[in-house]
Amino acid sequence: MTSESVSANSAAATNASADSGAAATSVPTDTSASTSTSADTSTSASAEKSAATNSEKSAPESVSGPVFKNGAPTAYPKYTEKKDPWEPVNRKIFGFNESVDDYVFKPVAKGYKWLVPDPIETAVGNIFSNLNDVPVTVNNLLQLKFSNALTSTTRFLVNSTLGLAGIVDVASDIGLEKRDEDFGQTMGYHGVGSGPYLVLPFLGPSTTRDAGGRVLDLATDPVFIGSFFVAPFIGPIVGGTRATDTRAGLLKSEKTLDEAALDKYEFVRDAYLQRRRSLVHDGNPPKSKEDIEED
Repeated sequence: MTSESVSANSAAATNASADSGAAATSVPTDTSASTSTSADTSTSASAEKSAATNSEKSAPESVSGPVFKNGAPTAYPKYTEKKDPWEPVNRKIFGFNESVDDYVFKPVAKGYKWLVPDPIETAVGNIFSNLNDVPVTVNNLLQLKFSNALTSTTRFLVNSTLGLAGIVDVASDIGLEKRDEDFGQTMGYHGVGSGPYLVLPFLGPSTTRDAGGRVLDLATDPVFIGSFFVAPFIGPIVGGTRATDTRAGLLKSEKTLDEAALDKYEFVRDAYLQRRRSLVHDGNPPKSKEDIEED
């Protein structure tokens, strides 16, 4: 029933009551009008209050960043179409990657950690980290970060010699900090927007910019380039070992993610986009809304 009909019925009831009591008691005409107006005002105010209450209840809470189970809101707004316009497809690919990981990558990584002693596992990780300093140096130069390029070059030389081909990370021990740079970050540094969020089969979270950067990363990857100068079977073995070592390093953090994330897809997406934004701006991303939308 609408507020208008409630007001009309209330006024009619008041008028009828006034007419029936007119013979016994003299009631001024203005009293019924005043009563009608008061009832109408009270009913309208009540209706407005009820509508406001319903509006507040139905409005979803604003969510930004990864969502944890112990702090989950009651409703989730649709993610901005500018950042994740292909969410339905991305979710399917994400589910596919999760299945492949559960049945292939994770069991292999667990077997790797079980078979390989910790010192050897650390040494393998150091070797691949040392080789990674080559593309890091290239991207530092492309970003005109000459001081960082000198640091990454020195790291590579020190670890390749004193560190026995990278087996021991001597450079970190003497204060040469490890940095991560790739072509996705280089393009972002020069103003290329990240573009929509994209989940790649087997490779995981990315963006259109970072996906293009991956192709360029291969051109400076010593493992990929070196595979052309050795026996055909060596390249896949070395590449597979690197992938397994990387996956094994994520086993501990994955347990925390599974326990904390209410929606694993949203958590991974938001965490990836925030981390990439931070890397592009060297840990100090701009705070303005305009800059956030551009990147």
